[in-house]
Amino acid sequence: MTVNGLGGRPGNPEYRPEFRAASTGLRRRRSPLWKRGFTGVRKGTEGEARRRGKDCPQDSGTTCRDISPKCDLRHMRFVDCTRQYLSRAEKPVGFAGREKQFMSDLATLAEAVAVDPLVGHPPDYHVFHKFIARCKNLPAITTAVVWPMSDVALRGAIEAAAAGLIEPTLIGPEEGLKALAAKIGEDIGAYPIVPAETEAHAAEAAVVMCRSGNAQALMKGSLHTDELLKPAMQRDTGLRTARRISHVFIMDTPAYARTLLITDAAINITPELEDKIHIVQNAIDLAHALGIPEPKVALLSAVETVNPKIQSTLDAAALCKMADRGQITGGILDGPLAFDTAVSVKAAQIKKLVSPVTGQADILVVPDLESGNMLAKQLEYLGGAQLAGIVLGARVPTILTSRADSAETRLVSCAVAVLLHYAAHPNVKV
Repeated sequence: MTVNGLGGRPGNPEYRPEFRAASTGLRRRRSPLWKRGFTGVRKGTEGEARRRGKDCPQDSGTTCRDISPKCDLRHMRFVDCTRQYLSRAEKPVGFAGREKQFMSDLATLAEAVAVDPLVGHPPDYHVFHKFIARCKNLPAITTAVVWPMSDVALRGAIEAAAAGLIEPTLIGPEEGLKALAAKIGEDIGAYPIVPAETEAHAAEAAVVMCRSGNAQALMKGSLHTDELLKPAMQRDTGLRTARRISHVFIMDTPAYARTLLITDAAINITPELEDKIHIVQNAIDLAHALGIPEPKVALLSAVETVNPKIQSTLDAAALCKMADRGQITGGILDGPLAFDTAVSVKAAQIKKLVSPVTGQADILVVPDLESGNMLAKQLEYLGGAQLAGIVLGARVPTILTSRADSAETRLVSCAVAVLLHYAAHPNVKV
């Protein structure tokens, strides 16, 4: 089924593949209109421009089907063309299944798509390098690196050691580790190796090292998260404390001027209110370690009002009152808040919300693991964010990254673990 303006219409090659080949194969004479700018949306012949109608915004320098119903859908090349205006054409850029687009620089398009106009500042990575810089005067922490049997996992541990962040002990099959190091051109002769034939044995050995004080942090290699955390979460032989274990994504988001923490997106699947108390407090303590003295905590939901049918709004209201009563300390809580009002002052103003948290949240507490994981990955893959991961609430910080993460991401995660360790053990000034 097609809806005019949404799902496409018959004969439109953008939505009907059988028409695309015929339309893109035609040679067309470029109109002189394309030289005036807005080139990604101003394509075609002068005859086509006349046929579109006088009120087509393409002929007046804008592009918006909402304003002009006669504007052809084929000219809306990029998301939300009502706001995306591209610069004068100089270079052709091809997209699969489409005609070539023209623009002066790919960065222009990347910036236009990545930056929410409600945020109101240019994109910039401004967080992660500060964490690494703060670690330069701190001693490296001993770290059990569990099963680093992929190129990126082993290289991440080696680069963190070279940066002076960790003193790694590699846990895995010795011959396999040496063969992998030779393959990627790295020398691991300076690092101790604890032999382990399986991922489960490697995780158990790492937990023993942490319990005995031989390791100050735990680092995930290329094994699955469940395999790593299973021995760590054992009540008698693991690394559990009175706190519930939770995970935090630390985000360096180009469209947001603050350090952004998202929790819990990796461990607690459907946390209850009692679990969220620990999740929030763990994140606040991490924010303190990262240099945020009084973090602003946004308790996310779909709406900004308490609705008895939406459990996350009830939990948010209870958590805010618990913070008022001193049951959660060290931060400013507000909720329920939708995502837009948590990170955008303008969105909060439009919705007439007044709060010290709206538009400037440092911590986003999500309702459950699914929503949190999707939010973090969307910011990473569609918003251009960089992210690091850490597990809190255990005896030692656990550097927990995705198996698809880069060595650079693992480096920043190590820096976060260093700052967290010395915040909990302030014998060395951070």
